[in-house]
Amino acid sequence: MKFFVDTADLKEIKELAATGLLDGVTTNPSLVAKSGCASFVDLIKEICSIVSGPVSAEVGATDFDTMLEEGRFLAKLAKNIAVKVPLTPAGLKVCKSLSEDGVMVNVTLCFSAAQAILAAKAGATFVSPFVGRLDDIGQNGMQLIADICQIYSNYPEFKTEVLVASVRHPQHVVQAAQIGAHVATIPPKIIMQLFGHPNTDKGLAQFVEDWKKCGQKILP
Repeated sequence: MKFFVDTADLKEIKELAATGLLDGVTTNPSLVAKSGCASFVDLIKEICSIVSGPVSAEVGATDFDTMLEEGRFLAKLAKNIAVKVPLTPAGLKVCKSLSEDGVMVNVTLCFSAAQAILAAKAGATFVSPFVGRLDDIGQNGMQLIADICQIYSNYPEFKTEVLVASVRHPQHVVQAAQIGAHVATIPPKIIMQLFGHPNTDKGLAQFVEDWKKCGQKILP
């Protein structure tokens, strides 16, 4: 499963890219606003220079003509841009147009398997089901992932990858991998939590203590 980081913070992106764990980046208007960057375009360009994988940049408009114009503009910023559009009739029209031009498209705000079918038929590169937001209203977000993966597997002509979004905890990541989702876009905090286990900390502490006692060293 590919790991995208869900942030617009350049420092976080650089640190994670250095680990070799990062396959791409997703941003949205809320994350861009949180980053405090003065220029959205400059921010996206810099992220694309740090990460070689797909970088999702979301359109700001909601009508077809303006979304298409914005999408084409964003796609020219870097070769690894994935234009992000909402799962609306206008958004899917934009998706079809951009996909036919060879542009990667991430269809976002997916909350049902029916919507995911539409995104695949429109030629989306990625569809982003929001598992955490479904959990928040008492629905089973991971069941949606399972349903979409099953449906897509029935139709080899569907090339759309399932990008698990709104990840709230490490178990979401593990469950997504068990189901067979192609991608998870994960907040930096959750990625760091994947490292954690008390037995790892305990074992390392014991190894360090024993190494000190033996009085040896590796480097001259």
